[in-house]
Amino acid sequence: MKKIKIIIATLIVAITITSCGIYNFTGTGDLNAKTYQVNFFQNTAPIIEPGLDRDFTLALQDLILNQTSLDLVRANGDLVYEGEIVEYRVSPMSATANNTAAQNRLTIGVQVRFTHTNRPEDDFDQRFSFFYDYPATTQLINVQDAAYQEIFERLTQDIFNASLAKW
Repeated sequence: MKKIKIIIATLIVAITITSCGIYNFTGTGDLNAKTYQVNFFQNTAPIIEPGLDRDFTLALQDLILNQTSLDLVRANGDLVYEGEIVEYRVSPMSATANNTAAQNRLTIGVQVRFTHTNRPEDDFDQRFSFFYDYPATTQLINVQDAAYQEIFERLTQDIFNASLAKW
């Protein structure tokens, strides 16, 4: 009787595992790739912020590394991310009764070219942008780290979703 229970339990587990197919918790499914490369995202925006290009490139590399089992390579990756930072802008968002800015918005935009060498139909060339609002009484340098972290988190996740999760 005990052997029958073990056999039934083993069959249930085997059926459950195989019925799920290829799936992981990031929702990427079968990537048909083993490696990825993220080329340097040069800052070509009208305003050049030193280090922004390096920080964004590293943020995208880290996100993909942490959410997939792909290996990061310098060349000949199965998945290739490249592009430019095309927008870096600070603009006033709302005014006070005295016609001065009450809030400013930092916007960063990137143009991304994604190439999937094993699935060319997944390739794209697309622009992504996001923003961070902060009080006009605060200098950007005082909130820059928090702003970059929030903007990069959103941009990299949007790029990941467009290229691998298909969301």
